[in-house]
Amino acid sequence: MNTVEPLREKRHIDAIRKVLAAQNLRDAAWFTLGINSGLRIGDLLHLTVGDVRDAPNKWRDRLHITEQKTGKTKDFPLSASAKKALAAYLATRPEAQASDPLFSSRKHGRPLQRGQAWQLLRDVAQAVGVTDPVGTHTLRKTFGYHAYQSGVDLAVIQQILNHSSPGTTLAYIGIRREDRDAVYLGLNL
Repeated sequence: MNTVEPLREKRHIDAIRKVLAAQNLRDAAWFTLGINSGLRIGDLLHLTVGDVRDAPNKWRDRLHITEQKTGKTKDFPLSASAKKALAAYLATRPEAQASDPLFSSRKHGRPLQRGQAWQLLRDVAQAVGVTDPVGTHTLRKTFGYHAYQSGVDLAVIQQILNHSSPGTTLAYIGIRREDRDAVYLGLNL
């Protein structure tokens, strides 16, 4: 398995979201929820409409799932940007029932597959000029990276991502030499 990187630049995130939204609101929605939740792609793609919406135009404030990989429960609030992307997307699916896959394949009505999501993300990332390797795990890493860059305590990120050590989390979210060097160059005490 190849190692993928987070999307470090906000301009790339915005460009990817814009291209995805122009192509298909579903893809913009899973991308936006993914980078704002830190969910693994398997958990993200297996959500149902009922996981995020109680009734038409009535959104859940929190997402409550059991992670497929760990069996642990995860309960967290949905961000405003995730709710906005989901609302725009689900407005195109007024007939969607609570038990329907949230991100359904256009052809079969089954959940979007991991390979399809990978291909979509990879193609759009390349088109907007991302040179780092990307994949579906990029979404989770992007969440952790930007949380860390915004000043969230590493221990909190470690807990959210279910990592066993701070070192694992730092390596996972892609903290590079340039990030460490910025600390030295920025302090100037």
